[in-house]
Amino acid sequence: MKKSLLIITGHSQGLGKAVLDYYLKQDSFQILAISRTKLEIKSPTLQQLSLDLADLDILESKLDQIFPDEEFDRIILLNNAGWIGKIKSLGKVNPKALRSQVNVNLLAPMYLTNAFIKRYKEKSFEKIICNIGSGAAFRPVAGWSGYCSTKAALAMFTEVAAKESASDNFHFFSLAPGIVDTGMQGEIRESTVEDFPELDKFIDFKKDNKLSSPGLVAQKIAYLFDNPSKFQDVIQDVRKFDLP
Repeated sequence: MKKSLLIITGHSQGLGKAVLDYYLKQDSFQILAISRTKLEIKSPTLQQLSLDLADLDILESKLDQIFPDEEFDRIILLNNAGWIGKIKSLGKVNPKALRSQVNVNLLAPMYLTNAFIKRYKEKSFEKIICNIGSGAAFRPVAGWSGYCSTKAALAMFTEVAAKESASDNFHFFSLAPGIVDTGMQGEIRESTVEDFPELDKFIDFKKDNKLSSPGLVAQKIAYLFDNPSKFQDVIQDVRKFDLP
């Protein structure tokens, strides 16, 4: 029996780990999970690849290994890995850190998306590419220059990919997961008001229990993947649709 394949980046923590946990329970899925850190998980459906997505030369050398020739009923690429970066106002940003942020948040998903389309363009099975976006792609946030910029660029890249591949049985999404209770939110709360004027608001999100649970967001992502034809727009936000 043919199975579906999920290729996910950034699976070792946060939202990526919640998505991984969800799909490990789905017997119909094989999973290729990519992160710098491998998890101590033994499962016949899981293959892990240790890879630093900031190192684009290494990533490029692994592309053939990431995208198999095996036939599946559908293949999903979830570019989930991302980095908020050092929350600093411009003038204080470290150039090397900024380069790593651009590599992880933007160029690595572009590399993977390009390779995915090249490998599977002529295949008739269902193909889904979902790039985890952010509301910050459409709203300038002081202290987040690299994050806002890379997410904005990734959203446009996803829209262009969708326009080019509309007739090739692809579904493309740039998906904002909302404000999720992950380690990234912890990093945000550890910043300073000087570098991040909205700090108090984000502290209140946690204090007032306004953060979404990673598990719930993972379920919503899975619902999107199971029902892609219900979501016609490339730009999506999990806060705008409900589970049945």
